[in-house]
Amino acid sequence: MSRRLSGATLGVLLTFAGAAAQEVEGKKEEWQAPFGGRWNAYFTIASDYSYAGISNTELQPAYQVSLDWRSPYLTEDRSVWIYVGTFGSNVAFPATGPAVEVDFFGGVKTRLMDRKLKLDLGYFRYLYPGTPANLGYEYGEVGFQVDYDLGPLTVSGRLRHSRNFFGNSGQSWNKRARIGVPLDFLPLPGGISVQAYGTLGNFWVDNFLADGLPSQDYWFWQLGVVASVFGFDFHVAYTDTSISYEGCGSTHLCSGRALFSVTKAF
Repeated sequence: MSRRLSGATLGVLLTFAGAAAQEVEGKKEEWQAPFGGRWNAYFTIASDYSYAGISNTELQPAYQVSLDWRSPYLTEDRSVWIYVGTFGSNVAFPATGPAVEVDFFGGVKTRLMDRKLKLDLGYFRYLYPGTPANLGYEYGEVGFQVDYDLGPLTVSGRLRHSRNFFGNSGQSWNKRARIGVPLDFLPLPGGISVQAYGTLGNFWVDNFLADGLPSQDYWFWQLGVVASVFGFDFHVAYTDTSISYEGCGSTHLCSGRALFSVTKAF
């Protein structure tokens, strides 16, 4: 059984503070780091580790930590910087039982067009210490993300590609679109902000049988609300996939369900 049917980004990534980054960036004091950069650290407690709509913890809670280093701006117009980091979470796979996921990532980001357009190019490496090497769980991905601030809403698109995905299942493509809408019209006290969002994605893998899927691709979507309250992010969402109960190995790991999490930024 593969990660897909045993079981992510940024998160968010729910993996809200997922392997690469968070879906919503919280406001916090800067934590100075070497070479003129700054640290960002997050701790998340989630009801489930959902990767592309499929549970990575067999519908059980996830405890996740993330630490990244962001460089100072590399250009005079303060538009380019690099980042490196790591992410860890508990996972649960039918083939191995409870396990640990440790990710490493790095990349470059830039802001253009009066900082309304953000581009992010990165590499992600997923490790599962203690799992048998012959299962081929460890893999790498290249990712590219585009975000554009339209004022009343933010739109983004993300593409990730692996040459040999989880379980030696060959090439994979993970595509996702997202719309975020700040709910600024709500009469909230200072220090509290709320954002609603929706995502729609498609996952494709070459050797779908090795990955435990009923076909080469499937759709996933999520609707949610994030409330930032004095340094904490409270996240409520509903996620689902196009995979049937039978196609998910007669389990509910791919079924529609509510997700809850709380994240603290340090």
